Amino acid sequence: MLEVLHLTVRYGTKPVLRDVSFRLADGEILAVIGPNGAGKSTLVRALSGILPPECGSIRYDGRDLCALSVQERARLIAVVPQARSLPAGFTAWQVVSLGRTPYLNWLGQLSPADEELIWEAMRRTDTQHLAHRLVGELSGGELQRLLLARAMVQATPVMLLDEPTTHLDLQYQIGLLNQMVEVVRQPISGNGNGKTHQPAALVVLHDLNLVARYADRVLLLVDGCVRAYGTSAEVLRPQLLSEAFGIPLEVMRSPNGKYPLVVPLMA
Repeated sequence: MLEVLHLTVRYGTKPVLRDVSFRLADGEILAVIGPNGAGKSTLVRALSGILPPECGSIRYDGRDLCALSVQERARLIAVVPQARSLPAGFTAWQVVSLGRTPYLNWLGQLSPADEELIWEAMRRTDTQHLAHRLVGELSGGELQRLLLARAMVQATPVMLLDEPTTHLDLQYQIGLLNQMVEVVRQPISGNGNGKTHQPAALVVLHDLNLVARYADRVLLLVDGCVRAYGTSAEVLRPQLLSEAFGIPLEVMRSPNGKYPLVVPLMA
């Protein structure tokens, strides 16, 4: 279990996250929502070790992540960023293979087992046919699938996805999130300890209806603070969302009755 307790992060003198606490269990998908500037991406950066917390703790299975080396942390947490800064001269296969970096020997060589994991991740994300294509030739949807494959071969118990559906059309949004669910629901190995584990995912999303469809739990951030944390039914409520986003919203059941459906109220 990933446990975040009383996390506070500052940019200079400005607090961006304040007293944030939540838990993420193995096999769980937690969606982080909130208006622009709420601290969602800052939370991902803090969890991944890019930003040091001012106070509070981030632990996985009782281990203090802030006290770990970069390599040790990379064996516990993988990040799927927005695909905007990948080196154009890399091939797709090279991008995915970077996920095995925390496990390479001192010569930096991939083992046959590493290569098998890479090909399996590319198969599961439908990117095998892109293996020898250059990154600069690929579409946004193809790049996002590569980044998901890279995180898969990193074989970590926790995966962080920072707005992975941004700039993707609906087909690619659904496809990427379906693949995320498949990763979380299927035990994986390859993290160097000989064990299998059930991954967990924290995903930052803007589309509240995708949140309702895919998340087991929802964390609502407003002005760097936790406004609500719980199941979709507990967090996706009209008054709470309307206050958080500053527009009147209604929540109803989807046509199939399975999920909440968030719609803006027309004037």
